[in-house]
Amino acid sequence: MENYQPFKTTDNGKNASIVSYFWFIGWLIAYFAMYKNNETDLSRYQLRQTLLFHLCSTVVSWVLGILLIPLIFSTGVLGGVYLLRIIQLGFFVLWVIGLIGAVQGEKKPIPFIGEKAQTLFPGI
Repeated sequence: MENYQPFKTTDNGKNASIVSYFWFIGWLIAYFAMYKNNETDLSRYQLRQTLLFHLCSTVVSWVLGILLIPLIFSTGVLGGVYLLRIIQLGFFVLWVIGLIGAVQGEKKPIPFIGEKAQTLFPGI
């Protein structure tokens, strides 16, 4: 019997890069199940970038949600909800830009986040 490795792929890290864009669960799957056995420059780059992206989008949504709830209840004005939705739409656009780069197999930085992630998470 030859040396059989069922999970060894030749995707150059592209699969881990794509899966990492699907929230924290996808990031964890990409990191532990796909990246650890097949470390590539592309997957390393995208994992750093998506980790910072997921952290920023979650924290900003939660903080704005917590800050805007009292404003909405005290004034009855739903302008804060629209602000939150606009910011979430902005994060969605950034997510799509990053996902397109991952699908194309490029080290394309997400605007405002991509380059900073490379310096913040050097251990990945």
